[in-house]
Amino acid sequence: MVSHEGLGLLSRLFDGQEQRTTSVLPAEMAVFEHFAGEQPVTGAEDMLIPFAYEETLCRDVGAGTVPPSLHLWSHPGGVALGLRDSKLPFAAAAMAELEGAGIRTAVRHSGGAAVPLDAGIVNVSLILPKAPGKLDFHDDFRLLASLIAEAAAVSHPQAAARIRAGEIAGSYCPGDFDLAIGGRKFCGIAQRRQSSAYFVHAFVVVSGSGQERGELIRGFYETASGGDESLVYPRVRPETIAALGELGGPDAAAVFAAVIRQAAASRGVQLTSAAQLRQETGYDLQYSDPRVLEAAEILRERYAR
Repeated sequence: MVSHEGLGLLSRLFDGQEQRTTSVLPAEMAVFEHFAGEQPVTGAEDMLIPFAYEETLCRDVGAGTVPPSLHLWSHPGGVALGLRDSKLPFAAAAMAELEGAGIRTAVRHSGGAAVPLDAGIVNVSLILPKAPGKLDFHDDFRLLASLIAEAAAVSHPQAAARIRAGEIAGSYCPGDFDLAIGGRKFCGIAQRRQSSAYFVHAFVVVSGSGQERGELIRGFYETASGGDESLVYPRVRPETIAALGELGGPDAAAVFAAVIRQAAASRGVQLTSAAQLRQETGYDLQYSDPRVLEAAEILRERYAR
């Protein structure tokens, strides 16, 4: 459920169009965290490992072997492309250019276009079982968007009150559920569904320079398109991107992770850490798990450029 205060925030977030969300968080959720630089994580430098981890976790949630889950993670430095990006005529050259600069690249399986990944970007995923009947993915996007806004309000209420949802023209990976303050985007949302479960995923720019990240993605498209203006790809204007910290919100990954957990708890969700889950049930999914590595290889082969 959402508190009265949360409903007000939700109404402002969608400019009064959405007074409620029909999707709610489960009463109990497991929390898995993998943050760049906090501790060595086997395979963390591989761009596809976090996505393969969520693919594996999603299957386990669907099978009922693990509770609905919240996954918080970051990557040391890379660019995750959408499938359409990888089909641009000079995409291979653009990816090689990034790799030569020490920026890892991969094609991701969730929807959307190219996005940067680095230690200042917190990735937030809700991994949930499918309910019987038809699901409206817009409800799930609203659910995650409202949770992120509520999280920002925990530590920076004035900035959170200015968050709005809606496509930001000129941003990278533009979509209907972009989150922005003052017209500058700091978050985009995508999703992927399996037969028995699904996940909704947000890329939240927390710290660092949004404009520099926008310039990175614009440079990729300039090379990948070969300057062909007839091609369909996002025309990125770097000034439309900002980090939450630049917009008066949380300015550190650890702070944002803490307020996300607090926002979920404020909704009445009982959160169980990965360590506690391992102790209580024996469930222990690591980046180095053979199932995760196998899923990464499958993704690599399926979405290879």
